Amino acid sequence: MPKRYLGINVYDAARKRVAYVFDHFPRIYVSFSGGKDSTAMLHLVAEEARRRQHKIGLLCVDFEAQYRHTYEHVATMYELYADIIEPYWVTLPISLDNGVSEYQPRWICWEPGFDWVRPRPSNSIGDQNYFPFYSYAMEFEEFVPAFGEWYSQGQDCAAFIGIRTEESYNRHLKLAVRHNREFHGDNMWALKQKSASQPVYSIHPIYDWKVEDIWRYHGKFGKPYNRIYDLMHKAGLSLHQARLCQPYGVDQRKGLWLFHILEPETWSKIVARVNGANSGAEFVKYSGNISGQIKIHKPAGHTWRSFALLLLKSMPQNLAEHYDNKIFTFIGWWMERGGYWDDDGNFYPIYGSIPDEVDHKLEVAKKAPSWKRICKSLLRSDYWCKGIGFVPTSSPHYDRYRKYMADRKRLRGYIPLWRR
Repeated sequence: MPKRYLGINVYDAARKRVAYVFDHFPRIYVSFSGGKDSTAMLHLVAEEARRRQHKIGLLCVDFEAQYRHTYEHVATMYELYADIIEPYWVTLPISLDNGVSEYQPRWICWEPGFDWVRPRPSNSIGDQNYFPFYSYAMEFEEFVPAFGEWYSQGQDCAAFIGIRTEESYNRHLKLAVRHNREFHGDNMWALKQKSASQPVYSIHPIYDWKVEDIWRYHGKFGKPYNRIYDLMHKAGLSLHQARLCQPYGVDQRKGLWLFHILEPETWSKIVARVNGANSGAEFVKYSGNISGQIKIHKPAGHTWRSFALLLLKSMPQNLAEHYDNKIFTFIGWWMERGGYWDDDGNFYPIYGSIPDEVDHKLEVAKKAPSWKRICKSLLRSDYWCKGIGFVPTSSPHYDRYRKYMADRKRLRGYIPLWRR
């Protein structure tokens, strides 16, 4: 979908969107990370809430092992808007990606029995019985939509999320694609959440802001912002490179090297807390087989299939079994279809097994199967195998999923790849 200009600057447009939400939604909350985008958005929403004397929820899921500056800023924002917020600073055990360790591919923030990177904030929610929907070590991707449904209380609910389409093509598609989507009042920045049984809408009021607009806002209005960005600037990062995220994920881990430069006292605690953090910071900045990034190659004398088997055999058994379940399903799905189509409409049948390698453009677009795609997911420590088309399995159902997969394999006489 091409861009359509509205004849209004992005600041005024965002304020109009925020006002629209207050006009149409009885339940409103802000999902806040402490980053530059969600901070600017929170200021806009909180100003409107004060004008209307309307209470809003403020949700921050605290990942424990992140920058000290970030959570000092979070504390500042909770205090600044204490008069108009319902505070939900969450410090519960949440399961998160750990793309820097084969031995701990998932890690649990605020896990009981461990020395945490920092003390739990006194005004945070650490009681595991506080939310009726919470289960121990549930996935972050499960917690957030479940919170929205709970907070909605059965009414129309708006969840403000500070994403910008400039940041990635996937974020652009989230707002640009209209097929099979439901919007509020045909506003493409107000998207109904598919997974929610209650009417919860994701609101993206600053989707069309550029990073320069974010800093113009902070500079013009002098509002509080996360001072970690000042340190990132001093470290030589550009405006586009300075980002906050869960730092151990497959895509986010490339920024780990910054920790020991910006906050060395925090980094020493992270190394002791998160398995693989130190080696990850050292190696993930490189492309190739060492991180599965950009261009990978197979060792001499190997096919991509034999290389995949070699990688699986080098892993701990539980992890190898987890990946084997995904690969088993991936291959079966493509075999049932009998082949794949290229962009010119040519059909390529599959006989006996998926191909070792296909056209690079088709692999990147996920339009064709190959053992090279499988190798790339394994090298990237892509735990949920998003690179070959999977989404995370919800934590309460994961054990049931593993048993189901074991039964399917046994019925087919399948020998796991990591045992061959």
